[in-house]
Amino acid sequence: MKIEKQRVCIYPKDIQRITGKSYRQSTRLLQKVKNDLNKLGNEFLTIEEFCLYAGLKYEQVAHLIFG
Repeated sequence: MKIEKQRVCIYPKDIQRITGKSYRQSTRLLQKVKNDLNKLGNEFLTIEEFCLYAGLKYEQVAHLIFG
């Protein structure tokens, strides 16, 4: 049985693939979402939290992140 690796956290490169923005703009967007959700600097942002914030469905985003 093959176990498929899936991440929970989202990174700027993932946001870049989803939105088509530059890496730097994606980093800024990630920081904005974290600030708006009152997360600390060392806390990760989950893919689901980003989807809820951006108004996207997880199914729309998953194939862009996981291939």
